[in-house]
This record gives sequence, structure tokens and C-alpha cells, in this order.
Amino acid sequence: MDIATCLKSLLVTIQQYRDSRTVQHTAQLQKQVEELSSLKCDGLLSSGQFLPTECVSGLVELAGNPSTSPALTSAIISLLAQLGSDDASREVLHSSYNLTSTLAAVIHHHGNTPGDPLVLQCLQVLQKLTYNTRTFQFSNYIRELIGFLLTNIQSQEEDVVMPCLGLLANLCRDNPLVQSHIKSMENVRQLYRTLINFLAHNSLTVVIFTLSILASLTLNEKVGEKLFEAENIHQTFQLVFNIILNGGGTLTRKYSVDLLVDLLKSPKVADYLSRYQHFSACVSQVLGLLHLKDADSAATVLQLLLSMCSVAALRSQLCKVVFRPAGAKLRAAGHGQTGEANGGRKAECGLALVQWLTSPVEGAEKCSLQTLQLLTELLEESLGAESVSGSTLNFVEMLLPVALGLLKGLDPAKGDAHLRKHCHRITHVCTLLLTLCCQDATRSLVSSQVSAQLCLSQVEILLSCCHSNSPLTSLPPVSGSDLRQLCAEALLKVLELMSRLRQQVKDMETSFYRMLQDQRTVTPLSLALTSHHRERVQTGLALLLEATPLPDFPALLLGESIAANNAYRQREAELTAKRVAVQEVPPPWMNSSTMDASGGNKSVSSLVEKLQTGMELQEPTKDSPLSEIIDVYEQKLAGFASKESRLQDLLEAKALALSQADRLIAQYRLQRAQAEAEARKLACLLKDAERRREDLQGELGNQVLEVERSRADMKELLQHNARLQRDSEEHQTLKGAYNALLNRFNETERLLKELQAAHISLSKQNDTLRKNHEALQLHRDKITSELQEREAEIKSLRLDVEKKNSDVAGLHADLQSKEETLREKDQERRDLEETLDVLRKELNKTEQARKDVSIKASSLELQKSQLESKLKQKEDELNKHSAMIAMIHSLSSGKLKSDVNLSL
Repeated sequence: MDIATCLKSLLVTIQQYRDSRTVQHTAQLQKQVEELSSLKCDGLLSSGQFLPTECVSGLVELAGNPSTSPALTSAIISLLAQLGSDDASREVLHSSYNLTSTLAAVIHHHGNTPGDPLVLQCLQVLQKLTYNTRTFQFSNYIRELIGFLLTNIQSQEEDVVMPCLGLLANLCRDNPLVQSHIKSMENVRQLYRTLINFLAHNSLTVVIFTLSILASLTLNEKVGEKLFEAENIHQTFQLVFNIILNGGGTLTRKYSVDLLVDLLKSPKVADYLSRYQHFSACVSQVLGLLHLKDADSAATVLQLLLSMCSVAALRSQLCKVVFRPAGAKLRAAGHGQTGEANGGRKAECGLALVQWLTSPVEGAEKCSLQTLQLLTELLEESLGAESVSGSTLNFVEMLLPVALGLLKGLDPAKGDAHLRKHCHRITHVCTLLLTLCCQDATRSLVSSQVSAQLCLSQVEILLSCCHSNSPLTSLPPVSGSDLRQLCAEALLKVLELMSRLRQQVKDMETSFYRMLQDQRTVTPLSLALTSHHRERVQTGLALLLEATPLPDFPALLLGESIAANNAYRQREAELTAKRVAVQEVPPPWMNSSTMDASGGNKSVSSLVEKLQTGMELQEPTKDSPLSEIIDVYEQKLAGFASKESRLQDLLEAKALALSQADRLIAQYRLQRAQAEAEARKLACLLKDAERRREDLQGELGNQVLEVERSRADMKELLQHNARLQRDSEEHQTLKGAYNALLNRFNETERLLKELQAAHISLSKQNDTLRKNHEALQLHRDKITSELQEREAEIKSLRLDVEKKNSDVAGLHADLQSKEETLREKDQERRDLEETLDVLRKELNKTEQARKDVSIKASSLELQKSQLESKLKQKEDELNKHSAMIAMIHSLSSGKLKSDVNLSL
């Protein structure tokens, strides 16, 4: 059974179940729901078709009805969860069908049994449905849901606590209304104590959920300052990075990344992370997850890196990690604790990012756009430095072919989804290329690979898509307008890139100015100038400044288009205000207070009262059947009211389409008037050209005769020129040979002069050295004779000392009382001998120096003076010692004093 047939059967079954809630109809409806669940229904909700819309509306209504059986409610919720498998479908269920309030109502009705499988199922679906979506706290049963969650997170049941924490984390994240509501509760301190106790839980998922809730509620308060202070925050960083790297489930990894993103919104925490000592190593390992070829994990990692780029200190460190040379990364990996395989992966962080641009993995389109955005941020930071590193240039050279390949492959025939993706891709790629054009080095790389033909083809395709006559714009008003905005933004980015490269790329300037004068560029330019985005307006103004001086720029058409856009926006705002004024009729299963509060159901209530009054007058005793009849009519009237509101929406949409058609007709008429004016102008130009052609025809005949005469003269001149050419070639050959010989002669003469000068200088040096050698030879002989004399004197001194020593030995027996004094003198004698040995060594050194006098002539004079001074000192010392010895003799024996001659 196909999906359309199954949906029709389901719609009929829903109506039958509404009419009669019998067991048979309940079983039949449950069977139809299970059959639809077995089919593949991807993208069914986002298609906007009437049949799926009616079926889902009926199912949501039945799921929220308390009288629906739990088994049927569970089957319906399972089907709705299956239909909301992608982000777009979850957004439709949350915003258009208000499934969040419906599930909250189911939990409220079964809140007395939190362990009920239906309640757990609703909690799990709500956790998926509210992820990254903001829930309005005044919606139906949302406050009751918050109270249920706060009550049951203190439960001892693990199956109830974990989904309650996850759902509460979703509701609190980026939702100031829900946060203020929870903070205003009386038991908020008890809640904080309970959450802090959960930080010691053995489940990492529970810990991450708890930290996320605490970060949302207390990050900018005193409790949060104590919880996320400098001493504790490093443990939180390590925990989050460990979960991101080691897993714990895709869900836990997503919430870990969300927690870190929320913490980075605090400047103090961002500063702590920038000073975290393991930050570079952790980021390198996180980038290694990009090699897993898992789109969900890659999207989570890229989301984390993009959030880090919002912090200036972290962005510079990310640049160092991503653009670090491969050798440096391998060395860093070798010093770490990871293995060689992990280090190899870290060496390819930049390559992994580039590979995700063209990855064939399912769901890689979002990762590709995130990668382009991340690379734009990082390259903007890296190129903003004083000098661009070589590793960055190598990375850009590797990145450019891949990025330019993303610009190809646009086929408008593949439908709106393909066109939407390609427009996003072109916008991000052109933004990246514009960032690379900020530096001369990278701009030269871009200009060498970007061609004018590539940009021109992209502009032509985008113009055909966003132009008013394109079949792609024949869409519903909302989707068509959104698609035109995307095409216009992509087109403006390409034109801005052409403007930036028009001086560097061949034929780019001509193509750029030609496209600015094309009337089809008026529509995207007017959309940019009337946009509420600052960057689009600035880009449009820059292009307008370039286009205004051009002669054929359609300025009048641009003014008309801007006026039409403003009128369309005003009309759309008026219709939106009217649509908001029409209140939605509440479902019949709402309680009486809610129904009384709604002002849009007054006519239905009055009809029911009249019907009830009439029935009471006719059959006063049949109260039970009357209430059932009233319920049936209430359901039918509510259905009619909802259909009426949908028809009203369709009428408003048609009115929007009509106003858009009027605007397009006005543009067409203006273009037609301009085309007719241009045609008349071209006709006048054609007549003038015909007259000029006839005049030029006569001149051409005369010119032909002159050309024939000139041709004959030209032949003679060519022959003469050939002869001169041959003579010139011979002259050039001889001139080249002469120049070669002249150069050789000049070079030889220069070498000869240099050699002569060198010979003269060497001769002078030789004479000088010879004179110095003779002088040193004489000086050496003189010093040698003096040294011989000194040696003779030393020998005589040695003999005298020996003689005195023998005299002292003979008198030793008589000088026992002076033994101590003699020992001291003995010691002095030994010192003298050592001094003599030193003198011998110095004499040997002097002899060695004499042998080297031819080389060390300048130092001999200094050594001579030193030796003379030392010899004089030694002579003085010998005289002193001789006097001392004589004194000793005189003291020891008076009779020996006359016999001993102490004079030298």
C-alpha cells in the first residue's frame, strides 16, 4: 500500500473514530496507525500537502484527548515521533501542530504514575522534540510539565530521572522565561541541592544533563560563580572533552558540546578555557573525530569549533592547531601520551576539514556548510596577522580546488531542495573566497584558479532562478519568496567576488560590468537594498555604487522594483496582522475554563446553547443521549471552524499571491516599455548606419585602388627588406663574435693587472720579512750569549750553596739548641732548590722559545724583560739567604765567624 492510499484510509478511520469511539473503531484506527508507521515517510510533514496535514492534525487531537486509550495514544505518539525524524519535521510538529503542549497534556493526565510506559514515551519524544527549540512557558500545560519534571528528578527510578533531566535541560537552555519561572519557585534551593548531588552520579549522561541545567540557571549568579570557579572549571573542561572524545553515546556528546557552548558565553569561563593547559591537545584530538565519517559526530564537532571561534583567544589557538605544519603536529603527537596512529590523525586536521566539503556520507551537506563557515573564521583570523605563514598558504592552495568544485553541479531541474542547498553552498564558498582576497598572497592564489567564465556561468544560472519570469519562482508565496532571497544572496556574493577580482583575472572586469548592466540583476539588487540584514544592504550599496556610473544601468527599473518590494512588504504585514487577529478554535477535549476563555468560539457556543434548549423542551427526560448529541455537534462545529480558519489562511495566501502577481505585472510592463523605447532607438541607429554604409561604400572603392597600388609597392619593399634583413643578420652575427672577443680581452687584461698588483705586494712583503728575520737572528744570538752568562753565574751560586751546606752539616752537632731554627732554614733551602728547578724549567722554556724565535720574534723581547726581572729577584733572594746563613753562623759560633767568608 502506498503512502497516499494509507493516508486516505487513516483520515477516514479518524473520522469514524470521532463519530463513534467503539472498540472496533479503536482497533481499526490503531491498525491504520501501525501500517503507516511501517512505511517510509521521510519529509512528509515538510511537504505542506493537504492530506498529511489533516491526518497529523487529527492524530495530534486524538493523542491529547484524555478519553483515548493508552495503547492508541502510544501508537500515535510513536508514529508522530517517526514522522519527526529530521529537524525540519520536528520544527513543523513543534510550531504548526503544537505537539509539545499535547504531549505535556498527556503527561499531566497520567502524572500520578511517572513510571508508566506512556509517560516515559512522552518524555523521550519531548526530549527529542524540544532539542534546540524554544518553548513558550505560557503554552498549554507547559508550567504543569515543568512542575512534573522538578518533582520527579528527585525520584529514585533511573528510567524516570534521566529523561526528566534531559527534557528540563532542553526547556531551560536559551529560554529566559522558563529560567525566571523556575528561579521564582519556592523550592529552588532544594532543586539546586538536588542537582549538585547529581554531579556525583555514576552516569556521565546524568552529570552532563545536570551541568547543563545548572549552567542555564546559575551561570551568572553567585551559585554559578562558586560552581564554575577557577578551581572546578578545569575538571568540567576535562570531563566534557573526555565525553566528546571517548563517546558515551551521540546524545551525551551533543549535550556535552551544548554545555561547553553555553559556558563559552560567559567571558570569565572563556578566559579560563583559553588558559587551559591541555586545550591545544584536546582540540587536536577533537579534530581527529572528523575522520570517523559520521555526519552527526562531525556536525557536533564543527558546532563546538564554531562556538570557540567566537572567542578571540581561542580562535588564534585554533588557527595554530589547524594550520600547524604536519611535521610540528607529528612532533607534538610524539611527545604526548597518544599513540602513533592518533598522532598521524592529528597531523591531518586541516585535510579532514577539507574532505568534509565533498564527503559522500549521508547528511554531509550541513557539515559542508559548517566547515566552510569554520574555515572562513579561521582564515580571517590567520590572514589578519602581520605576516601569513607558509603552512597557511599551503593549506589555502590545497583548499581552493575543492572549494571551487562546490560551485559546480547546479541543475534547476532537480527541484527546489537542490537549488536551496546549492544557493547556501555558493554563498558560503564566495564568503570564503572573499576572505582570502583580503591578503595579496592569497588573492594571487584565488585569481590563478578562478576564471571569469566560472563566475559568469554561476551568475547566469542564478539570474535564471531568481528572475521573475523563471519557472522556479512560480511557487507558493512564502517558499517562493524565501527561495528568491537565497538566490539573490548567492548572486550578490558572486558579483562581489567578481568585483574584488576584476583587476587580477582576465576578462573579469568586462563580465562584471556587463552583468551589472543586465536588467535581470535589478530583482536581486532590489531585494538586497530592501532587506533587513545589514550585510546584504551593504553589499547591495557597494554594487550600486559600482553600477551607477555605467551608461546602461537600469536605475529607473531598480527604483520601481524597490517601490514594489516595499508595497509587497506592507501588504504582507497587514495580512499578517489580520491573521494574528483570528484566534484558533480550541479542540473539543479542552476543559471548560479554557473553552470559556477563548473568544473565537462564541458563535459555536451560542448554537450549542440554542440546540440544547430546544432539545430540553422536546425531550426533558433524555439527558444522556442529548449530551452525546451535543458532543457530536460540538466536534463537527469545531471541525468546520478549523476548516474555516484553514480556508481563511488559503484566501490570505491567494491574496498574497495576487499582490505578488500585480507587482510582477507592473515590472513586466515597465520592462516592456523600456524594451520598446530601446527598439525605437535601435531603429534610428540602424537608419544612420545604413546611410553611413553607403558613404563608406564609395570610399571603399577608392581605397581598393590605392590598396592595389600599395600592394605592388609593398612587394618591392618586401624584397628590399629581405636583402636588408640578411645583411642585418650577418652584421649581428659578426657583432656578436666581436663582442665575445672583446669581452674575453677585457677579462684577460683585468686578470693580468690583478696578478701584477698581487706580485708587487708579495715582493714587498718578502723583503720586509727578510729584514725582520735578520734582525730577529741578531737579537736571538744576543739573548743566547746572555743566557749562557746567566747559566755560569747560576752554577757558581750552586757550588757556593753546596759548600755552605757542608759547613752547616759539620756544625750540626753544635747547633742542637737551634734545631728548630735550622729546620726552618732547611725548609727555606728546599724552597730555594724548588726555585732553582723552576728557573731550570723557565730556562728550558726560554731555550724552546729561542728555537721558535723565527716565528715568535715579537714575543721574545717581552720574555727577555720578564726573565731579567725574575733573575734580579732571584739574585736579591740569594743575597738575602746568604746574609741569613751568615747570621746563623755568627750566632752559632763566634770563632767560625772569622773563618767563613760569606761574601759572594
